[in-house]
Amino acid sequence: ITDGRFSGASRGASVGHISPEAAEGGLIAFIENGDKIHIDIPNRSIELLVPDDEIAKRREKGVKPPKELTGYLKRYAKHVRNASVGAVFDD
Repeated sequence: ITDGRFSGASRGASVGHISPEAAEGGLIAFIENGDKIHIDIPNRSIELLVPDDEIAKRREKGVKPPKELTGYLKRYAKHVRNASVGAVFDD
């Protein structure tokens, strides 16, 4: 499960382009190792099997700020829109 892109071949079940992305505070930012996730392919849904109060605690901690970016990566991070709207430049 990722909010990023795939490259090359994948083996097994894969879920990509989760939105909203972790950088925007999407739920994927608060998943921790060992969390159970239910994937329902026929109904095109996924569910994080963690109690709401635990998610609230994780949200209070916030999302780690990204490290300082430079060059093209800095421009990309600042101006490219979310994959759910096409991952295109906003200008």
